[in-house]
Amino acid sequence: MRLPLALALALAAGPARACALALALVVDVSGSIDPGEYRFQADGLAEALVQPDVADALVQRQAALMVMQFSGAGDQAVMLSWQRMLSPQAVATFAENVAAMPRRWSGGKTAVGEAVTAAQAQFAAVADCPRRVIDISGDGMTNDGTGTIAPRAAARRAGVTINALAIDRMGASVTQFFRTQVITGRDAFVETARGYSDYPAAMRRKLYREIVVPAS
Repeated sequence: MRLPLALALALAAGPARACALALALVVDVSGSIDPGEYRFQADGLAEALVQPDVADALVQRQAALMVMQFSGAGDQAVMLSWQRMLSPQAVATFAENVAAMPRRWSGGKTAVGEAVTAAQAQFAAVADCPRRVIDISGDGMTNDGTGTIAPRAAARRAGVTINALAIDRMGASVTQFFRTQVITGRDAFVETARGYSDYPAAMRRKLYREIVVPAS
């Protein structure tokens, strides 16, 4: 018996892979970040996503990605909704949209706790992805809202991992804040960018580590 062409092609390609990772990319756009620094963030994230090792890992895991921006309490917005990285072209298109993404706020305070809560709520839309990670980046500590203790605990109870990229221009205060008050979950970590010029390389290291290493 001959199979219909479409079915034969599907069988030849092998079984479809399920989503292994949902990654919420949460970006600080508070008042401490000037327009040039915002461009470093947007362009650096886009550049990191299309690096071959990162892009390949995303496709292999059929990862779901979204981007959220945040500032003060009540200032959280999904800028790019969940999209599945089913092919290299899907990753490239997502990266292009990241680079073109407008800035939602400027001049505001920093509410990391509210950003974590808002990001965690988005995982309901990708319930088929068993591993859920919030990837939060910023250059400052919480100075608005409810703080990070309760949101971090809620994420831990829900099985959500929080990793962070700290932009530390002098010293290590932001790194220490993220390490002691924000990150949680198995294999959680903080990657540090030594200023905005180091952001693209730091983001690439961070993405590769959180996508590949726990699954290795």
